[in-house]
Amino acid sequence: MKKSPSLSIYTWIFFLIFFSSCQSSVKKEKRSQIDSSSVSQKATIQDVEQGIRANIDAQIKAGDGYFTFWNDSIELSLKLVRVHTEYLSVLGSNEFFACVDLATENGDVYDVDFFLEGTVGDMKVTQTDVHKLNGKPYYAWKQGDDKIWHTVPVENAGSELLGVIESADRFTFTYEVQLPELSESAEIWLPLAQSDSFQQVKILSIDTPVEHKLLTEGENKNSILYLKLMPKHAHDKIMIQYQVQRIEKSAYIEETFNPKKYLKATSLNPVGDRFEVISSTIIESKQADTPLMKARALYDYIIDNMRYAKEGIYGTGDANYACDSKSGNCTEFHSFFISLARSAGIPSRFAVGASIPSERNEGGIDGYHCWAEFYAEGKWWPVDISEANKYTPLATYYFGHHPANRIEFSRGRDLRPDPLPQSGPINFLAYPIFEIGGKPAYVETTFSFKRATSKI
Repeated sequence: MKKSPSLSIYTWIFFLIFFSSCQSSVKKEKRSQIDSSSVSQKATIQDVEQGIRANIDAQIKAGDGYFTFWNDSIELSLKLVRVHTEYLSVLGSNEFFACVDLATENGDVYDVDFFLEGTVGDMKVTQTDVHKLNGKPYYAWKQGDDKIWHTVPVENAGSELLGVIESADRFTFTYEVQLPELSESAEIWLPLAQSDSFQQVKILSIDTPVEHKLLTEGENKNSILYLKLMPKHAHDKIMIQYQVQRIEKSAYIEETFNPKKYLKATSLNPVGDRFEVISSTIIESKQADTPLMKARALYDYIIDNMRYAKEGIYGTGDANYACDSKSGNCTEFHSFFISLARSAGIPSRFAVGASIPSERNEGGIDGYHCWAEFYAEGKWWPVDISEANKYTPLATYYFGHHPANRIEFSRGRDLRPDPLPQSGPINFLAYPIFEIGGKPAYVETTFSFKRATSKI
């Protein structure tokens, strides 16, 4: 493996990379700060994306359809899953950074960092390194008293370097939608975050190309932004900006609710049948005889038996798929848990929002994140099983806690706002539901944040 070039200066963008979910592993040592005045103005982020794709495409062509990579003593044959466009950066006049997900035929996903040198249209990779395997990091980053960042072995990293801010967090959060070409009328439904006992949300602005309507979804009391769009609104933007103060969530009492409501099946969260058999077997094997012990047994089973991997039909929260494949992202982890818990008579529920990076104080966010809660001992207990799966020493923390560095958009599944999308009830609401002429369509959505004060 080649060593990285010496970089004498860094841009603030470099901080975004190092402390994002896709962090660089350059030298596994120290590197100094970039002076933003030295950043090349010639190359754009789009140029960097083209540069890394060109390098990967060339290697795939040379490798008979695979990207061949040596990780320690193991040769890997990989397929490109995605380029993390939110972390592409120009580091200097001819120096660039990219982060890419590559997968094996068996579905293992490697989070790989690349440094490149060159010019627009002619960039060459100078260093390649693996940061994560199936979401599990090999190392973390920490800033020293001299303001220089260096790597820390995961086993020596504090929780704040592994995604957890305890106590409280304050930040602004931007939810941005870029509308595509519109050949006919369209409709869009977006979640609108609300205040509760753990987050105080102030809406700073809602910018839309047309007058919007606020809907209240009855079953879970979600607030939804609804717009009717015309072809003239093509390529316009929708932007919501929040100011958020959030505290760490632990087990809490909810005065009025109907437990039976959280024992029912939903379209992708079946209850009973094989889920009852599986949950009964797990609970019996652990000799769990209280709801709290039963929930912990199910939680541990999922950590031990599921693999965090973005493959197949991941991201839908289909408990049957999770049960069969034993893989998925946060939606599969928590859907599987909810089906097992409800089948064991334990009320449980789903929520979705975004996790705010703890290792940096501003920048892009790599998509939504979801979690769950279950009811036992007269309280709701928050759990985050996919995060616990990534780094098991935090499994105790995530059984009963959600950190302060997150924002919740909505709760529940099979949401039924009025008006209802033509596609039917909303599976869950994180990204917008968008329909053109009554047919589901893709709309580009990005999240970003800026922390009010340093938490690290």
